[in-house]
Amino acid sequence: MPQFHLDGVDIAYLDEGAGEPILLIHGFASNKNINWVYPGWVDLLVKSGRRVIAVDNRGHGESSKFYDPAAYGAPIMAEDARKLLDHLGIGRTDVMGYSMGARIAAFLTLNHPDRVNRVIFGGLGYGMVSGVGDPEPIATALEAERLQDVTDRTGRAFRAFADQTRSDRLALAACIRSSRQKISEADVAGITRPALIAVGTKDDIAGSPQRLADLMQDARILEIPNRDHMVAVGDKVYKQGVLEFLDGSEA
Repeated sequence: MPQFHLDGVDIAYLDEGAGEPILLIHGFASNKNINWVYPGWVDLLVKSGRRVIAVDNRGHGESSKFYDPAAYGAPIMAEDARKLLDHLGIGRTDVMGYSMGARIAAFLTLNHPDRVNRVIFGGLGYGMVSGVGDPEPIATALEAERLQDVTDRTGRAFRAFADQTRSDRLALAACIRSSRQKISEADVAGITRPALIAVGTKDDIAGSPQRLADLMQDARILEIPNRDHMVAVGDKVYKQGVLEFLDGSEA
């Protein structure tokens, strides 16, 4: 996969297809392949006539790893995404982020509204404002010597996922300690680009999609039936809803 190097950071990405661009930003402890390639998103969007760019966030996948929480944060990773667009010569694009990627997409949209056409927040509703829980049990689980030593349920799930994906656990621990910056209601109200908020009806992490949508000028909700946070990303209702949003919502 290609990479670009800037300011001491290597950012890996994929760039496939032709047509109107869309930038895909994955969630915490995932990567461009697990979040977007394996569930069929890249193939679907390319076949729909789009140029698809999917990024490995710093600390994830094939991008640079750092072990100081100060090297992370959603606003920092949003700037990585913006610099990738610069590197590729893309002035304006649709953007879709999932979970942590939705938070990154929100900062990208807030800080560079001229670069975003439409934005899709997957797996994150009002949790964007209120937060989605204490990151420390997850960080501690990632730093534990063995999975068997982890007793916290959420931490154990993330640790098992990190082991499955052969991720750099210490880099992920640093990331989660800094990546969950809340966004104020006033800032969310400043997102003027057309937005789709797609959340599984059994997602107990994301927070209310309606409450988030109510803060924005041009937002709609897509409920993903009977899906929780972990499995909604590959759902056919999610995919169809995104295609309809991209095709039918003019900026």
